[in-house]
Amino acid sequence: MKINQNTQNILKNFSEINTNILIKPGKELSTISTMRNIFAKANIDESFDTEFGIYDLNEFLAVMSGLNKPELSLQDKFMTISAEGSKSKAKYFYSDPSVLVSPTKEVNMPEADVTFSLSESHLTELKKMAAILKTPDLALVGTKGGDIVLKVCDKKNDTSNNFDIVVGESATADYTFYFKVENLKMISGDYDVSVSSKSISHFKNKKLPIEYWIALEPDSTISK
Repeated sequence: MKINQNTQNILKNFSEINTNILIKPGKELSTISTMRNIFAKANIDESFDTEFGIYDLNEFLAVMSGLNKPELSLQDKFMTISAEGSKSKAKYFYSDPSVLVSPTKEVNMPEADVTFSLSESHLTELKKMAAILKTPDLALVGTKGGDIVLKVCDKKNDTSNNFDIVVGESATADYTFYFKVENLKMISGDYDVSVSSKSISHFKNKKLPIEYWIALEPDSTISK
């Protein structure tokens, strides 16, 4: 079987969340961070007919990228990866699922307290400014009746430099929901975002069949 570029891009993105992955039969990929505070799921064009684990996803992707139009042949305990039209191949062994950190259940998203759209340009800008200002936190701030703002900041330092973007208006409550900037592992794109006061958020890509659930920081607050 061949793995198209879209699926390879998704796997590369998932490797930033967790360097290992358990691929299950079907057309869905999922991963969870080792801290279990980021969960991601995507639908792909290919359909796998067997379960197998990969311990080092970056290494696996590097092997694939080193071959011209790689083709996979799945065996019981390993796969072979060969270049199109070539007799050369790599033999790549599966990992024992027991040593992998992988999702064990679906995430049930509670009712959202806040919803908004996040454009690719705004997401890129927020990450860029967080890196420049060396700010580790992203705050979603709403004042009842006022704007909904995303702000990169250092919540432990009231005098730290910060940068904010308005992403909505007419907030329905006073709230400050905190994320760690390092947890914003989403693939580039525009997103529909839902945030619940029950310490969870949902980012759904508007064009690609991929979505993420990211935990909020415990000091997030809301006053309805």
